[in-house]
Amino acid sequence: MITVYIVEDDEVMRRSLCERMRAHGGFAVDVAVGTCSEIRAALKQGRPDVLLVDLGLPDGSGLDVIAEAATRHSGLAIMVITVFGDERRVVGAIRSGATGYLLKDDPTHEIGIAIRLLLDGGSPISPAIARHLIRLFQPAPPDASRSAADGKLTAREQEVLALAAKGFSYSEIAQMLNLSANTVASYTKHIYEKLAVGSRSEAIYEASRLGLLDRG
Repeated sequence: MITVYIVEDDEVMRRSLCERMRAHGGFAVDVAVGTCSEIRAALKQGRPDVLLVDLGLPDGSGLDVIAEAATRHSGLAIMVITVFGDERRVVGAIRSGATGYLLKDDPTHEIGIAIRLLLDGGSPISPAIARHLIRLFQPAPPDASRSAADGKLTAREQEVLALAAKGFSYSEIAQMLNLSANTVASYTKHIYEKLAVGSRSEAIYEASRLGLLDRG
């Protein structure tokens, strides 16, 4: 069995990760907690095969957890699962010791397969993050001066995107915000247009890169 520790403050996402891994088979989720202090205590008591880390935690940064875990347990397989894809967090996570980086809404990576790839020496990375890393080493095109203001979302659009980033479906978002499904679809269309993207995962990545999700 592959032992997994999870630190994820969103209870719905934490439960979903546990269920998805158990359904995949071959995994034992020994620890699933929501704070830095809890995962630090767990890592003092034992060493998992894989550590899954959210970056936005209520009592600190997941980046610190990654650095401490990598120091305490040399060679530990660490993978980030987050909504944040901005340069500071991506580069910081990799430098701290993470070897995988997935966005929560990434449909291209099944969590169980991604973990096995990680343990086999691979580095599962969401396509949007991979493109971002590639762009870091390429000269910026002349028209690449768009600022966060150019992609500014309204308060309601930001609310819709924040819920989407947490993994809720559009029908669930409609119920939570007391809106019709058509209205949520309209907001989503406007979000895509403003951020110049064509999918939910790209919208979450771009909004995170521009710092728009940080405000929600």
